Amino acid sequence: MTAFLVLLAACAAAATTGMIFSPGAWYDALNRPAWTPPRWAFPVAWTTLYVLIALSGARIATLTGPAIQGVGLALSLWALQIALNTFWTPTFFGAHRIDVALVVMVALWIVVAVMVPVFWRLDRLAGLLLLPYLGWLSLAGALNFQIWRNNPAG
Repeated sequence: MTAFLVLLAACAAAATTGMIFSPGAWYDALNRPAWTPPRWAFPVAWTTLYVLIALSGARIATLTGPAIQGVGLALSLWALQIALNTFWTPTFFGAHRIDVALVVMVALWIVVAVMVPVFWRLDRLAGLLLLPYLGWLSLAGALNFQIWRNNPAG
């Protein structure tokens, strides 16, 4: 339970960037694709995902016995993904750097795509819990790409 609460706190810290750097008028003025999810979907999705991400990491952090081989790599990947996750929002919404945010998003997607099989080998449920995150990042990455493409001046 302690590992879950610590990792959930890290996710909450990442989530605070969404409160500090909210979409606002700049985002509203961007040419976004018609399939952009409604604004209310983002906090619902991220709240759910952050709980799943923390739960997945906690399952790995509390492994014992022979399963602990590979835990260091898994938790390092977890730390890297939460750092990239935290960096994306101020880059996109704060600095208005759609291009740099896209690079961050691609890096984040790659890290999570690597995390899934690493976590899966250690704990199948931990790997499965990351699949919605990877799916959402795929949508978010496609959205970031389309916004970058539709708004060449940023």
